[in-house]
Amino acid sequence: MKRFHFLWLIPALFGLSALASAEQTQQADINWAGCGITKKAFMAELARAYEAKTGVHISLSGGGATKGIRNAAAGNIDIGGACRTSLESRDDERNAHQIPVAWDALVVVTNKDNPVDNITFDQLKQVYLGNITNWKELGGADAPIELYARRGKMSGVGRTLRELVFNNFDQEFKATYVVKSSGPVEKGVMENINGLGVTGISSAKKRDIKILKLNGHEPSYAKIRNGDYVLYRPLYLVTKRGSTDQKIRDFIRYAVSQEGQEIIRKQGTVPYTEAMALVMKQLDQYERASRSGAYRTSADSQI
Repeated sequence: MKRFHFLWLIPALFGLSALASAEQTQQADINWAGCGITKKAFMAELARAYEAKTGVHISLSGGGATKGIRNAAAGNIDIGGACRTSLESRDDERNAHQIPVAWDALVVVTNKDNPVDNITFDQLKQVYLGNITNWKELGGADAPIELYARRGKMSGVGRTLRELVFNNFDQEFKATYVVKSSGPVEKGVMENINGLGVTGISSAKKRDIKILKLNGHEPSYAKIRNGDYVLYRPLYLVTKRGSTDQKIRDFIRYAVSQEGQEIIRKQGTVPYTEAMALVMKQLDQYERASRSGAYRTSADSQI
């Protein structure tokens, strides 16, 4: 497992941090697809602001992080959105160039009427392993925990959980419901008082659901920014490696400019450049996860 896979992105980020001085002279559509959490975290507002500024319309569609990475790498879309890193072991992801734009937190969610307010890191792990199965073990009612989990092992949420909580990309989850995306996870706990799941804060805060504290820390803007909240990951824009398309380069410059980062901040999402210390704090995440065993990476070859 490459622990420093995100560090090489920093020079690229700062190389793009200033807006082009010349005004854009030609309007062009940009096609974006990928991670729904990334879309809700900043992309929708960023696209609207960019169109108002330049006249360039950006079409947005979902499909998940894997779609965003692979379609961008293949040149099938202009820009992808991702909440996980690309896999160099896969031919269909090797040509993906990722630019970190913001920080997201993984949050534990349940029904708003569920009395439980906090879960520990170890309790979360035991729920996913099937060792904790009743809410009374978390201080709640005598009722079964009905876990909602993403299908497959390559989604942004699922892969990040396996990396930072289990230190094992092949880890199986003992879920009651296996769903295709984060949307059904969130909707499931909205409708089920015994439901529990994990999703991104940027998406969860727009739902009528309860976000639990993790180890006593709420996933507030300040606690994500300073690393007190322990589950966080970068959100990326993705392009085809080596692309020289000017309209793509102009939008990336805008996203990482002071103006673009302020738009991200106004969405309640932490801009990447505002919390650079989190890059090194991620080492603590890996160290904590590694106490449970060595990394196993055969999941890199799975869809």
